[in-house]
Amino acid sequence: MIRVLLADDQTLVRASFAMLVASAGDMEVVAEAGTGREAVELARSARADLVVMDLRMPDLDGIEATRLIAADEDLAGVKVLVLTTYDTDEHIVDALRAGASGFLVKDIRPAELLDAIRTVAAGESLLSPGPTARLIARFLRAPDMVTSTVGGPDGLSERERQVLALVARGLNNTEIAEALGLSPLTAKTHVSRIMGKLRARDRAQLVIVAYESGLVIPGAA
Repeated sequence: MIRVLLADDQTLVRASFAMLVASAGDMEVVAEAGTGREAVELARSARADLVVMDLRMPDLDGIEATRLIAADEDLAGVKVLVLTTYDTDEHIVDALRAGASGFLVKDIRPAELLDAIRTVAAGESLLSPGPTARLIARFLRAPDMVTSTVGGPDGLSERERQVLALVARGLNNTEIAEALGLSPLTAKTHVSRIMGKLRARDRAQLVIVAYESGLVIPGAA
């Protein structure tokens, strides 16, 4: 059973998400938070496995709350899945750097949110491809962005660079395998090795490396 903490300052949104999570047989809502500070406190006291985190909240925003959760050794097993309004929220890159394992836009279908919770709770990262990837790219390439502390791709093999580029475009291991003519296990092995070489925590950080290094060009196919 996946123990879910819902963090959003809108009561109606939390109630809707709570009903959705309750409808799934493999997860349950263990707590709800209306502020970022409450989210951090409840992540500890409610023993949540995953926090569905809104970015814009009073008291402490979702980015800082995510950073505090990711930095707390006692919460090492807690995953954060960020929600964004996409068109107006320009802090998604900061959230990924803070330690979020993935993000979704709020207009997703209910089944997609449940699948995302399962994916992130299982230790994978969830990164939306297409326009959202271009949003990440735009802010990573902005002059005032701080360079990531994760290693660069210079030490990767050509195959690993190909895999990294596909990860940055939002492909999962199966899709990467199909694109490169590999087995899913081989694709997974490549991703694991890349994470080790780059000292990346998860796939979200791999996306940051790919865009910051210029391996993936914003707007390119």
